[in-house]
Amino acid sequence: MSKTEHPENSEKEVVAVTKHGQATIPKRFREKLGIEAPGKVLFRETEEGEVIVEQVRSPSEMRGFAARREASTDRPATEILQEKRQQDQKERDAQFSTEE
Repeated sequence: MSKTEHPENSEKEVVAVTKHGQATIPKRFREKLGIEAPGKVLFRETEEGEVIVEQVRSPSEMRGFAARREASTDRPATEILQEKRQQDQKERDAQFSTEE
């Protein structure tokens, strides 16, 4: 990948996109978001039009998650995972808003 532009004291970074649509997520953002390689990320668009990048946990990280967190529930695992993702997102949003 080609070099990146990194404005001093900024939360922005410009990266090159290859003809195949590939881009490298800068190390400081991977570390901040807990993204490890190889791995996957989720791109989602908010109602306001912002694009959010989130870590996608591997199946091995999720194994036993419902049993550890909600051992005595009849709730579907998808519901529990959705709540966990929402909580994680709130924590990341709070982290980023306090860093500005």
